[in-house]
Amino acid sequence: MNEMANEGILVLDFGGQYNQLIARRVREDHVYCEVHPSTMPLSEIERMAPKGIILTGGPNSVYKADSATCDPKLFSLGIPVLGICYGSQLMAHLLGGTVKTAPTSEYGKTVVSLVPAASGSKLFQGVDAETVCWMSHTDYIEQAPEGFVVTAETPVCPVAAMENAERKLYATQFHPEVMHTAQGKRMLKNFVYDVCGCKGDWRMGDFIARTVEKLRAKIGSGRALCALSGGVDSSVAAVLLSKAIGKQLTCVFVDHGLLRKDEGDQVESVFGEGGSYDLQFVRVNAKDRFYAKLKGVTEPERKRKIIGEEFIRVFEEEAKKIGAVDYLVQGTIYPDVIESGLGNSATIKSHHNVGGLPDYVDFKEIVEPLRLLFKDEVREVGRELGLPDYLVNRQPFPGPGLGIRIIGEVTEEKVKIVQEADAIYREEVAKAGADKNLGQYFAALTNMRSVGVMGDGRTYDYAIALRAVMTSDFMTAESAQLPWAVLQKTTSRIVNEVKGVNRVLYDCTGKPPATIEFE
Repeated sequence: MNEMANEGILVLDFGGQYNQLIARRVREDHVYCEVHPSTMPLSEIERMAPKGIILTGGPNSVYKADSATCDPKLFSLGIPVLGICYGSQLMAHLLGGTVKTAPTSEYGKTVVSLVPAASGSKLFQGVDAETVCWMSHTDYIEQAPEGFVVTAETPVCPVAAMENAERKLYATQFHPEVMHTAQGKRMLKNFVYDVCGCKGDWRMGDFIARTVEKLRAKIGSGRALCALSGGVDSSVAAVLLSKAIGKQLTCVFVDHGLLRKDEGDQVESVFGEGGSYDLQFVRVNAKDRFYAKLKGVTEPERKRKIIGEEFIRVFEEEAKKIGAVDYLVQGTIYPDVIESGLGNSATIKSHHNVGGLPDYVDFKEIVEPLRLLFKDEVREVGRELGLPDYLVNRQPFPGPGLGIRIIGEVTEEKVKIVQEADAIYREEVAKAGADKNLGQYFAALTNMRSVGVMGDGRTYDYAIALRAVMTSDFMTAESAQLPWAVLQKTTSRIVNEVKGVNRVLYDCTGKPPATIEFE
């Protein structure tokens, strides 16, 4: 492919929620993968010469006039193609099959049965005859195109998978890329290795070398300002930029007063003077400024927009003090991008460093070197760069901070409450060793006040909600079953030690239908 010496897989994006997740799964098998729009010209695809092509899911119906499509000649290039969900229907539609609205839609975990024709299928080698897969479709392939054999079915989906092995064309109605498809990783590996003939010689170090080279070429002799929060994403972005441009980079840490307890001082101790890294570091204490902007604001998206814009304004001011800064660097990662509405994907919420940006930003360009990576991939980059484990494994924390863990209006009093409750919760979970398999855990302040009794007196105080989830990619998550003893101890300490709280709740909701954060 055009940016690598190694073999590669091309993903053509038709606007589904899991598109970059496909690329991530391929990269897990040590094969380089890029995502490009479905409108990519056939000539450009031929020039890239990928070892294989994957067509993603999407929100539309292939038989509608305005739906995303591709050149039918794609299927005659001799390059193996795997169509997933919408991609499978598009393959069928363009090659003469029949796609219609399904009499019965399928959503969620579904038992898929392989048919006898699948016994020699390269895609399903080592896959059980009945396997749980993730379905999400209202249309279905009623009739496979000529030359294709059906390889899998469900009671209501006659073509759950099909293939034309001679032409190296494969299709699945289900999503093999999501974790809910029990043997999906095996299917993708079969496609990449056995169908496409990849060897698996790509490593994350290749990503680092290529990214550093790109950053040097892009920024040249210019100067960059890095939005450093101290979290793993912005820290990895900062070290990548430092490796690329050295002293041309200034890292600005904005303490907006919405950080976890004592976190501002911790960040400064790591990155500031006397810290572990040779960075130009500036700390801006802007608590009062952010609180004033948020006064009276309760709507979640408006809070995010306000915090995002104020971040940018602070950076602009710091850039003017530094002088002639061309680029703003952010630690945006892929779940931030997709939830903020990338391409044809639905907007779930605006992230301060994606959808929260104002229309006018006083920088030549915003640089986001990690925007195509998932959290665990970012951690891997951090380890490759030599960052210490305590920083690489740090709990995720959103850019808007506690502003979106406080339901309703943000006040200094509420920030203090949630800081103290969160510190107790994290301390008790870590002390019990219950944090080992958790993707994220934190305390949030609900906007609910309820009656309680303390010391024979009536109280009317806030309820704290505790959240803990298990996830590998932050696109989906399951609520963690924390030990009851940990929850009891945490609850007891919070209601006794945190003024203004008389009730503690535990959030048992997964993602979907909830998001990991509260707002």
